[in-house]
Amino acid sequence: MTLQDLDYSFSHYLEAKKSVDDRALNRLTWDSLGKELTSAPFPASPRVLEVGAGIGTMLQRMVEWGLVSNADYTAIDLDPHNIASACQRLLTWAEHTTPTTQGFTLEKGHSRISVEMEAIDLFEYARRQAGKRTWDLLVAHAVMDLLDIPSALPPLFSLLADGGLFYFTINFDGLTVLEPTLDPELDDLIIRLYHNTMDNRCLDGGSSVDNQTGRHLFTHLRCAGAQVLQAGASDWVVFPKAGAYPADEAYFLHFIIHTIQSSLNDHPELDAGLLADWIAERHAQVERGELVYIAHQIDIFGSYTGLHEHSSA
Repeated sequence: MTLQDLDYSFSHYLEAKKSVDDRALNRLTWDSLGKELTSAPFPASPRVLEVGAGIGTMLQRMVEWGLVSNADYTAIDLDPHNIASACQRLLTWAEHTTPTTQGFTLEKGHSRISVEMEAIDLFEYARRQAGKRTWDLLVAHAVMDLLDIPSALPPLFSLLADGGLFYFTINFDGLTVLEPTLDPELDDLIIRLYHNTMDNRCLDGGSSVDNQTGRHLFTHLRCAGAQVLQAGASDWVVFPKAGAYPADEAYFLHFIIHTIQSSLNDHPELDAGLLADWIAERHAQVERGELVYIAHQIDIFGSYTGLHEHSSA
């Protein structure tokens, strides 16, 4: 791979980060969800809704890791290209597929999953489904830290059946590490300003996201009437072995560096030349098999009844 070959495709990034996510997901939280899914009175064939489903890697993982064997799985994502990629990926990955009115049924090993996919905004989808459909499990993988949590939780939980479960994973929690250090002062400034761009990213209605979503989710969930049943760290830790990165993780790192650059271009607190040199050297570290990247994140699994008395944050 050369830098000239990189196209910075988001779907390629989602594909490249699957192996990173596989290592990062907190297994205690995953196992706790699995135990709850197999306990009474949870249905043997649960209705699962994944929001921000990307290219379908979470459904693939759930089947391959034995979390679900029979399920009605609904996947939504704002980006039509992601949904198209997810559909193609799953149809290729499955051992057998059967078209249905709403999507398709896939068979893989002993698993049989009915899949429905749609490119749609989460909040529009929640409004459309109000009073019509609910699901037993709500999944949001690497999504919650892109939302204004207080305003997002009510419509999200409106999609859950009473006593339904939620599984919110890879929630960024305010720590980014790039090693080795280039210039301690400049490194700290760039990472601080990069985190600030998350806090200053305005959404519809003027609300913003939070670069410490992971820790703040605990309070937001309690205030929304949800109960956290298990949680744990799900840090991204990407490092070379014998001068090479596993799978497609070099592309993943290049994409992260590109994201930092895109966020900070023309920033008034940064000299453009210094930033360009810093970015170029970080890319070069990846090419030389030297860069270590760590991002602190938290996975949370819980239940929602809607019967709790909501308290203020």
